[in-house]
Amino acid sequence: MQFLLAFIVAAPLLGAVAALLPAPPGMKGRNPDQAVLRHGVTVTGVILVAAIVLALGFDHDHPSKMQATTDISWIPALDVRIHLGTDGISLPLLVLTALLTFLCALHSYFKMPEGPSPKAFVALVLVLESGTLATFAVLDLLLFFLAFEMVLIPMYFLIARWGGAQKQAAAWKFILYTLLGSVVMLLGLLLIGLKSGTFDMVALATDNGRGLTSSVQVVAVLAIGIGLAVKTPMWPLHSWLPDAHTAAPTVGSVLLAGVLLKMGTYGFVRILLPVAPDGMHTFAPYLAAFAVAGIIYGSLACLALARPGAKGDLKRLIAYSSVGHMGFVLLGIASMTPTGVNGALFANIAHGLITGLLFFLVGAVKDRYGTADLDTLSGATGAALYGSAPRLGGLLAFTAIASLGLPGLAGFWGEMLALFGAFDPADGLSRPAFLTFMAIAAFGTLLTAAYMLILVRRVCMGAKRDEPHRIPDIQHHEFAAWTPLAALTVLAGLWPAVLLGLTDPAVQKLLAGGKS
Repeated sequence: MQFLLAFIVAAPLLGAVAALLPAPPGMKGRNPDQAVLRHGVTVTGVILVAAIVLALGFDHDHPSKMQATTDISWIPALDVRIHLGTDGISLPLLVLTALLTFLCALHSYFKMPEGPSPKAFVALVLVLESGTLATFAVLDLLLFFLAFEMVLIPMYFLIARWGGAQKQAAAWKFILYTLLGSVVMLLGLLLIGLKSGTFDMVALATDNGRGLTSSVQVVAVLAIGIGLAVKTPMWPLHSWLPDAHTAAPTVGSVLLAGVLLKMGTYGFVRILLPVAPDGMHTFAPYLAAFAVAGIIYGSLACLALARPGAKGDLKRLIAYSSVGHMGFVLLGIASMTPTGVNGALFANIAHGLITGLLFFLVGAVKDRYGTADLDTLSGATGAALYGSAPRLGGLLAFTAIASLGLPGLAGFWGEMLALFGAFDPADGLSRPAFLTFMAIAAFGTLLTAAYMLILVRRVCMGAKRDEPHRIPDIQHHEFAAWTPLAALTVLAGLWPAVLLGLTDPAVQKLLAGGKS
C-alpha cells in the first residue's frame, strides 16, 4: 500500500515523459497521433486501477488514520520531508481525480481537441494529473505548495493551445490570478513552518495550533486563505473562472471544475482548520459571508445568462454555477463543525461528478451544433434535444436536476449538510449571523433550481429541428465516458454513507474536539 500511493503520484510523470519520447518500434501503429492518445488512455487507466486497489485495501474501520504512508527526509536543513499518506478525507478525492482524468483521456482518444500535436496534449494532461494527485497525498506544507503550483502550467497550456475563442487572454488571466494568490499563500505556509519548527502537516494537526500564537494564526489564515480562495474560487476572487471555462477545451473544463477547484477547499480542511483553529475562528464569519455572496452572485449571473436575448454561453453558465456550488462548500467549512465540514467534503465530490458530466454534455452539444450560445440553441432551429437527440437531452436534464440538488442524487446531501452546519455553528461563532447566512444560502438553492430548469427548457424542449443531416445521439465512446459519472451521482445520492463513513471519523479527529 505504501508503494501503491507513491506509484499513483509518480506514474503520471513517467507517463508524461514517455509520451514525449519516440514510440518504440512496433508500437507506432498506422497513426502516431492515435498511438500517443492510446498511451494516455493506458497510463490514466493504470492509475485509476491503482487508485481503486488503494481504496479497496484501505482500512475502512480506521479512516481517520493516515495510511499507505511514505516518510523520507528530503531537505534536512529545513526539515522538509517527502511525506505521503491518505485518510478518509483525501481518499475520495484521489479516486475522483484518477477517474475524471481517465474519462478525459478516453474522450480525447475519440475526440481530440483542435490544436497542436497530441504528444504535448497527453503529456500536459498527465503532468496535471500527477500534480493534482500529489496535492491530495502530500503531508508536508512545502510539498503541498509545490504540488499546488505544479498544475498551473499544464492547465495554462491546455487553455492557450487547445482552447477556443479568447483563449490567450483567458489563459493569462488564469495564470496571473492563481500565481499571485500562490505567492501570498507561500508566505503564510512559511510563517507556520518557521514559527512552529516543522512543516509536517500531521504533526501540526496533532498540535492543533498550540505551538502558534493567535496573532500568527490570524496572519497565516489570511495569507493562506487568499491563495486557496483564488483556486476555490471564492467571490470576489472568481473572475478568472468563467473566462477559463469558456475558452478551455472540453477536457480542460472537466478537469478544472472536477478536480482543480477542489484543491482550494481541500487546503482549507487539511491545513487551516486543524493547524490554525484560532485564526479560522476569527475569519469564519467573513468566510461564510463571502460564501453566501458567491452563492447568490453565481445564481444571479446564471439567471442573467439564461434569459432570452442575453447571448449566454452554456459553458460560461456552468462556470458561474460552480461559483455558487463552491460557496456551499465554503459555508460548510466556515461553520467549523463536523456536520458542516462533512457536508463540504461531500459537496466537493458531488460537484466533481455532476459538473464534470455537465461540461462533457455541453461540449457534446457544442460539437454537434457548432455553438454553445443559448439563444441559438433555443431558437426556432435550435437544439430541441428531446426530439433531435433524446438520450443526450435526457442525460442533460438528469444532470441539471442533480446539480440543483434533487433529493436522492449526489448534489442534495452536501448542500443540506452545509446548511445544517450553518444552523448550529461551532462554539464561539455568532449563531444569529450564521442563521442569516443559512437563510441566504437556502434562497440560493431556489435560484439554482430556477436557472437549471430554464436551461433544460430552452435547450431540450421545443419543436424538433428540421435538419438535412440527423444530429447523432449519444455515441459509444460518450456512453463509456459518461456512464460512470451518472451512476456514481445516483449511488452517492441513494447511499451517502459510502462517503460519509470515510470522511466523518477523519473530520472528527481533524477538528480535535469540534462540536458534533
